[in-house]
Amino acid sequence: MDRRRSRIIAVAVFLGFLGTAIPLAAMAYMSWVIAVESEEDRLELFSRLTVSRAENTLRDAKGALDAIAATPFVACSDAHIARMRALTVDTTSVEEMGYFENGLLTCTSWGRTAGDIGRSHVDYVTPDGLEVTIRIQPAVSGGKPMMGLHSGAHNVLIAPARLVDVLVDDGMSIALTNGQGALLNALNAPDPALVGSLAAAPRRGMTASDLFATARGDGLIAIATEPRSMLAGHMKRELMLLLPVGAFIAAFIVAVVIWLSRKRLSPLAELEIAVRNREFIVHYQPIVALKTGICIGAEALVRWRRPDGSLVRPDLFIPLAEESGLIMPITDQVIEAVIRDLNGILVQDRTLHIAVNLCAADIKSGRILDVLEAKLARTGIRTEQIWLEATERGFMDIDAARITLEKARERGHSVAIDDFGTGYSSLQYLQGLPMDALKIDKSFIDTIGKDTATSSVTPHIIGMAKTLKLYTVAEGIEAEEQAEYLKAHGVDFGQGWLFSKALPADAFIAYHRRTKEKFGAAPEVIQAAAG
Repeated sequence: MDRRRSRIIAVAVFLGFLGTAIPLAAMAYMSWVIAVESEEDRLELFSRLTVSRAENTLRDAKGALDAIAATPFVACSDAHIARMRALTVDTTSVEEMGYFENGLLTCTSWGRTAGDIGRSHVDYVTPDGLEVTIRIQPAVSGGKPMMGLHSGAHNVLIAPARLVDVLVDDGMSIALTNGQGALLNALNAPDPALVGSLAAAPRRGMTASDLFATARGDGLIAIATEPRSMLAGHMKRELMLLLPVGAFIAAFIVAVVIWLSRKRLSPLAELEIAVRNREFIVHYQPIVALKTGICIGAEALVRWRRPDGSLVRPDLFIPLAEESGLIMPITDQVIEAVIRDLNGILVQDRTLHIAVNLCAADIKSGRILDVLEAKLARTGIRTEQIWLEATERGFMDIDAARITLEKARERGHSVAIDDFGTGYSSLQYLQGLPMDALKIDKSFIDTIGKDTATSSVTPHIIGMAKTLKLYTVAEGIEAEEQAEYLKAHGVDFGQGWLFSKALPADAFIAYHRRTKEKFGAAPEVIQAAAG
């Protein structure tokens, strides 16, 4: 039992540990997932904003080129230059507009040009037909490198920074590329190798060192990245919110484990498990004829054998089984064990009987009679060979008990009152009940040969049984003096350690055969044993 309790406690501790660790680990993992999802959402938002900003910038620039192309002009006239200047001023994204003739820059929104300034090479063409030069050094105005957009005879210069003119958080980098992966501009110096590898990557994700999200537009790809180290702060904020939830779940699980463990450790729970696992076996206490010493039967005594082989004393579980109602399925298992253990010897020797104890609930309801009938069917065992023993506690509802015992005798079972004298039975009760035998409790047998206040009760009980013409069975005989006294006073049968302790089935069968071989079987004993 201690080992079983130790196992249950060990399992409870293990489950408690898991119940604590798993929710907290789950909350930590969820914090990580939420932080990652949140940051990827944020990166995706900035990448979409970048694409949108770049598309608007290019759209404005194209609008200016379309407007100048639709305006009638004399090349590089004052009106032409004035128109280009006006479009430059009105178009926020355009820094300068120029006009080319025969491949040379003739004038710009700044005025006429001097010298031979040719058209820059074309790096790529946008889906709507704009020829793009990613980097141009302005020849007229000077200043920082610009991006050139060419359409027809005109071009415009835009500041590359306008393509990624988005406010981003510290630690975040933005890269804008075209459809072929060429870098148009960037914020916060992203790693070029990383940008190149992510241009064809999925919409969002994580590398060994960075989180990223991409957005695609009309010939544009924006890539927002952030070091994974930035996640620690975000995860900490999420963890502060989720950790109390994890702690509550862990506390709940631990409470459930403790409750289940206590329930499992309770005697009733252990008994329920034993019934479910059929952990009950039967030992057989031989009953001998006192005149001859022949074993004429046995009382079936239930034993609870745990999986580790240890036995639990009946006085430790029978009262609980009776109180909880589990005694009935235990009784059913006893009957099944008797049939399984002794079917052969009972069919072979019709003088042999086995006494089965009935609980108060079975005596009141009579349920056990149908159980016996069903289980004995097709076994070859006669109902006369199964005695039924009822304790005085079973007669609290005397009318119901009388009906059950009458039905039992009608079906062929002999009926004995067990532990007589320890309850509240009287001669009036015994006269009103259909009985075949009376068993004298060990507490009265122990007084034989002793000068005690109850020593005179034993002959009184024996006399009462003879008056009612009942067989008598003395329980708990441990001394030869007791056996001789009982034999001299006409007690029919006895059981106790003087003859044998309760035995497993094989040992009982061997004991029964030895007594028959040793003492022989007198006809009157056989008749009495057969009931």
